[in-house]
Amino acid sequence: MFEAADRGQPFALATIISADGGPRPPGAQMVVTERASWGYLSGGCIEDDVALNAREVIKSGEPRTLVYGEGSPFIDIRLPCGGRIEVAVERVPPDDTALHALRSLTATRRPAVWTSDGSTRTCVPAEDCGDIGREPILRRYDPALRLIVVGSDPFALAICAMGKTIGWEAVLLAPFGPAGDAPFGIRHDRRPLGQSLGEFDLDGWTAVAVATHDLDLDEAALVPALRSRAGYVGVLGSRRKLAQRRVGLAEAGLTEAEISRLHAPIGIAIDAQSPWEVAVAVIAEIIENQRSIGSLHLQLASPGIHAAA
Repeated sequence: MFEAADRGQPFALATIISADGGPRPPGAQMVVTERASWGYLSGGCIEDDVALNAREVIKSGEPRTLVYGEGSPFIDIRLPCGGRIEVAVERVPPDDTALHALRSLTATRRPAVWTSDGSTRTCVPAEDCGDIGREPILRRYDPALRLIVVGSDPFALAICAMGKTIGWEAVLLAPFGPAGDAPFGIRHDRRPLGQSLGEFDLDGWTAVAVATHDLDLDEAALVPALRSRAGYVGVLGSRRKLAQRRVGLAEAGLTEAEISRLHAPIGIAIDAQSPWEVAVAVIAEIIENQRSIGSLHLQLASPGIHAAA
């Protein structure tokens, strides 16, 4: 949506406000301009019609609520999954103040809550949303998930590449790795770990995966990560060395509460062996962890606010 605004173009924002069935939850969105669209709201059943209505909303400025499935006036558009989907469509001008606020909060990695009645919008930091009204459109935007992988072997490369593939901001910290470009177009940093890791604000939407296979190097990454607000910290290694690792972390000054945040051995238990299998296990564990954190954020924020999807 920011790209459309940068071009000075108004666009339509289509948001699922209610869903009984279908692959996408409330909060899922499409952005529609006069010539293109991004995002999806179903398995392909309604997107063309949503885009058609959205372009009419761009022209008229009048918001619309579209109903598909049970109770819908669109008898020629059927939902194979059954159920019902309600979509609110609003026109957003490029100079909209809520859009400007969302851009600012996104740039500083602060959670934001967007509210709208279809014509008037607000966007505030999530921590300030306790007094917001109950508008038809309530949407929380969390910072993009960031994956920091420490290591340089095939396991570290596979984990970082898979995170990049699914759309995360992924970076490989490999101060001890070979010179030259990393494969798979991975962004990498070969500076000393104290410099490269220290440049990141390890917030709740940052996952740190350590895969150096060296207890001392692992510790150099784990100590600052476990002391930070990072939402996920995991380390690749055998269960045999876990007790030794915990002792080393305690001797480095970490509290038991900080050490307990460590995911080790890293990844869900699927008997992964190859680098790509391990990457699947690690990425799945990070997703599971972030989903539980996201649910907690919503409970603490305000009921009825939909997470970004």
